[in-house]
Amino acid sequence: MHPVKIVDLFAGPGGLDVAAEKLGVATVGVEWDASACTTRRAAGIATVEGDVRHYGPADFPEADVLAGGPPCQTFTVAGGGAGRRALDEVLSFVKRMVAREDREEIVRDLSKMEDERTGLVLEPLRWALEAIDDHNAPYQAIILEQVPAVLPVWKAYAAALEDEGYRVACDLLRTEEYGVPQTRKRAVLIARKGDEKVTLPQPTHHPYRKGIPREAGDDTRLPWKAMEEVLDRKPPFHVISNYGTGGDPKARGRRSSWEPSATVTGKISRNRVVSLDGTELDRFSFSEAGRLQTFPIDYPWSGRDIGQQIGNAIPPRLAMHILCAAFGWNTPTDDVLRSLERWRS
Repeated sequence: MHPVKIVDLFAGPGGLDVAAEKLGVATVGVEWDASACTTRRAAGIATVEGDVRHYGPADFPEADVLAGGPPCQTFTVAGGGAGRRALDEVLSFVKRMVAREDREEIVRDLSKMEDERTGLVLEPLRWALEAIDDHNAPYQAIILEQVPAVLPVWKAYAAALEDEGYRVACDLLRTEEYGVPQTRKRAVLIARKGDEKVTLPQPTHHPYRKGIPREAGDDTRLPWKAMEEVLDRKPPFHVISNYGTGGDPKARGRRSSWEPSATVTGKISRNRVVSLDGTELDRFSFSEAGRLQTFPIDYPWSGRDIGQQIGNAIPPRLAMHILCAAFGWNTPTDDVLRSLERWRS
């Protein structure tokens, strides 16, 4: 398969687009957040600033690959029954959309939901079905990613897309198993039109387990990457999380420079960085936080809420592995992966 262009929904500051551009694949991203769009434009990435609900496949007729990471805060953050109810609502809408119920009625019912963001996770499915039904031009590949709690939605998507002639794979991926110097889990779906089997990308690095040597395990894999391998600051040091472990604000999570970072969030600038004797060091800069996400060291972060932009993004290195798997290509070479280190060569 040789894709022409990717349309990337909820594109953020460009995590997937950075990977695609380095692979020689053109992209255009749809993103409503003005600050993320400012970063994208500074990076020279094609961008449409707006709400994905106001667009559809007809607006991007040259794109034959659909990608997206829709926000899903309601059922990923809400505790207990509220989160379960929101998830059940989303799954019921998936069934209605697949059954081709009246679109206006579905839109009307979505508008009644307590949190409109809950319905945004349905947008990639709307785009996929519109491409099939309205334009007889199905996307040749579909790539979706989000936090682990979204996996049940991706599984419902998988069943729907298989009925439309796609082969699909979806599961949780661990970022450190793809050379990202950070532990982070993502729910990933890859679908490809046709009969050829689809698989998720094969891990290239060992999983991180506290107290287990980085070389331990499958000898066909590389050791996981540590923070000190990608940051230009003198080790050793500890990073003390802004978040408490197990809900206890006094039990701050801690990672050392010879380990991968904990999950990079929008609050990464609040994490303390200290030497082994407890001396306070400079906190991570935006460039450093971006490197922990595998963005290029010279990526032109711009606009406001840069920490949030970084924390919300898919790591480009993981995205590169996912894209290659989606297109049926070989695992990216070391040279291609190294190209992520600099945006402007």
